[in-house]
Amino acid sequence: MPDLVVFSVLTDGPAQIVPEVNGRSLVDLVTEFEESRSFTPAGGYAGLVPAHFTFGDLARYYLGEEPEQWPKPGHLWLLGCECGEVGCWPLAARVTATDETVAWSNFHTPQRAGRDYTGFGPFLFARDHYDLAVRRAIRRGEW
Repeated sequence: MPDLVVFSVLTDGPAQIVPEVNGRSLVDLVTEFEESRSFTPAGGYAGLVPAHFTFGDLARYYLGEEPEQWPKPGHLWLLGCECGEVGCWPLAARVTATDETVAWSNFHTPQRAGRDYTGFGPFLFARDHYDLAVRRAIRRGEW
């Protein structure tokens, strides 16, 4: 059974996009994972702030298909730092999209290359639901 995704748009301060997987914030999920592995520091993430960074077309970005894709084609930053700067402390993942599914896998934090995120994810979403969730977030945003 596929995972469920929602992209919440938080508007306390600059608008930010926070993915939720199966009803839980990705911020909470990755923080709990890092704490369970005794990573120091653990957490410190927040949503992406499109107004602070040029992500391009967000519908294409969340599929890893934006021509100037960050951090590189086929990969995306799902979370940024709680300071609002995505490059400070991002949570990155590989994104693989087919006509039927979208998957997030191979999670990592570039600033802590030695961390092993094996066991976190992968998350597999139905493509139609994923596309709808992204479109809803884009409509609610203030970018």
